[in-house]
Amino acid sequence: MNPNRITVIGSSNTDMVIKTTKLPAPGETILGGDFFMNAGGKGANQAVAAVRLGGNVSFIAKTGDDIFGKQARELFKAEEIKTDFLVIDEGHPSGVALITVDSLGENCIVVAPGSNSHLSPTDIDSALEEIIQSEIILIQLEIPIETVAYAVNFAFKAGKKVILNPAPAAIITDNLLSKLYMITPNETEAELISGIPVVDTGSAILAAKNLYERGVKVVIITLGSKGALLYTGGVAKLIPSPKVDAIDTTAAGDVFNGAIAVAISEGFDLEDAVRFACEAAAISVTRMGAQSSAPYRHELA
Repeated sequence: MNPNRITVIGSSNTDMVIKTTKLPAPGETILGGDFFMNAGGKGANQAVAAVRLGGNVSFIAKTGDDIFGKQARELFKAEEIKTDFLVIDEGHPSGVALITVDSLGENCIVVAPGSNSHLSPTDIDSALEEIIQSEIILIQLEIPIETVAYAVNFAFKAGKKVILNPAPAAIITDNLLSKLYMITPNETEAELISGIPVVDTGSAILAAKNLYERGVKVVIITLGSKGALLYTGGVAKLIPSPKVDAIDTTAAGDVFNGAIAVAISEGFDLEDAVRFACEAAAISVTRMGAQSSAPYRHELA
């Protein structure tokens, strides 16, 4: 096992982004401003963030046999991500996300998952040795839940530290939770999984306690500009985020997750790991785009 190796399992998308003064209401057409087309997808974003911050990263994903898939694979190689386990799906297009970003940096996102929906347990089988050779397995929910469960179960039995970013929000079984080293929901995701509305720090602690008691060793609830709540061993601590002027929050959570994986792989204690991740995420929201917003290690204090 390589103690610094991180395997990311997840999605790869192409993001099509329009800047607007405000997000459209249902049925409303508005004129936007700048248009960007960037590489995205939660899995890919987290892999890029991790490698830029110093991680030794492999990526397991599925892309279409199209221009978007080809561009994504070339970008991963340029970032020096190990791409031996990228599967080309000849029957489905690559994933695409349509993103609107308003003047405050808030966004709304619609994803057409394409080939991401067809990443199967069989695809994971070809990368089992890579998982065994890794210390950290980082995974999200933009791929089929049966594939997530299959990968988590194998990694758990192999003694790996599994970090689940439960996004997009979904209900997670107790069986799956019990096999996680760490879970990193935002407020909405924490509420759905725990059943406890997260409206302030106190309710965030209750939600984190619920997930901890269901078997997750480390719970981190990300709280946007307020930072992140760390809960482990029955103790909660709020780690503040650096204050910045946000222009685009797209992929801030993905940068946080890539950063936390790197910090854990390097042996940071948990509080320092969360601070490291909060700083990386804070830098990302000052930039447009998903992968393009991920900072490099030298940019962090």
